Amino acid sequence: MTGLLALFAFVIGAVIGSFLNVVIYRLPAGLSVVWPRSRCPHCGHTLTPLELVPILSWVAQRGRCRNCQAPIAIRYPLVEALTGVLFAAAALLRPEFPGLLLIWGFIALLIALAFIDLDTYELPWGLNYGGLALGLLGARLLGYPQPFSQALDGALIGAGFLAMINAFGVLLMLRGRNNAWTPPWGYPQINLAAAVGSWLGPAAGLVAGFLNVAFNLRSPKPFRIPDALALGLAVLGPLVALLIPGWGLTPLSSLRAWLLSAGGLALAGGIYWWVQEWRHPSAQTDDGDEVVAMGFGDVILMGFLGAWLGVANLGVALLLAVVAGAVIGLVVRRMTGENKIPFGPYLALGGLVAFFFGQDLIAWYLGYIGAR
Repeated sequence: MTGLLALFAFVIGAVIGSFLNVVIYRLPAGLSVVWPRSRCPHCGHTLTPLELVPILSWVAQRGRCRNCQAPIAIRYPLVEALTGVLFAAAALLRPEFPGLLLIWGFIALLIALAFIDLDTYELPWGLNYGGLALGLLGARLLGYPQPFSQALDGALIGAGFLAMINAFGVLLMLRGRNNAWTPPWGYPQINLAAAVGSWLGPAAGLVAGFLNVAFNLRSPKPFRIPDALALGLAVLGPLVALLIPGWGLTPLSSLRAWLLSAGGLALAGGIYWWVQEWRHPSAQTDDGDEVVAMGFGDVILMGFLGAWLGVANLGVALLLAVVAGAVIGLVVRRMTGENKIPFGPYLALGGLVAFFFGQDLIAWYLGYIGAR
């Protein structure tokens, strides 16, 4: 029975992979992913059902269009095969329904995000927030893949952690100077929320950040506090909690509040700019002079992964992503000379491995260092 389920999963995955090829090509171009029907990009020939059979059509046609004989990129059957293999692996590792259906959605979204990031160095808002919403809804309605409170914590802490990595990285790159930003919502508000949350708790941090945004929406002169000051105060929060007994926060709860506050402002800010892009497609919603150490799409993707993995497994995913990015990135740089390498595919890879094997890896490591 398990083998039949895996075979069924492979077939379903290959079909979904065929659709993902359409998403990967059309979504960044602003085209509909459902209409018109698939066609050859060289001659415009509308593909027949027989030409759309995943993997087999490409093999039967020897990788060429039947109409114009133009080559069809091998990446199309590879995406179909990859999706099929991962769907089958998920069926073998987590065969329970309806959880398996959620996992297939998780896998499909990560594949689409990874390949779009490889092509465009961008991670679409819709796919990122779709994955976040799917994880939170599964947790709320089914308690899967984890309880809702853990999913929400993972999403906020994941987004907050990567947002802070970017903030401190940029501060070092600019040697303490303020970064450029596009009002009313950006890293200054995330940094402010982090600073207040670190001292007074996540509720206070979120209120401070949202109040700053509300002021900027109504004022002709947006308000920000210096990046160095905000981040410095955020760092001091856990130290004050450590040094002053009875402060109200422990060092660990102060750090948690710091990241929750930053993550809440980051995820809400992404939704704001997504809506702005939808309302004004031709408008410039980011400052061309803004320096970034980590793309904001990666921040949202980290929140998406956090909703599925929880905080502990999220750490495994990030570690795996950094190691894979360093190793593979070095190889790619030496082979192609390309210095700009997207981080999204490595986060997707780390997230998939951590989802299925994160607890095993943690247990192995703790045993290796003699901690259990």
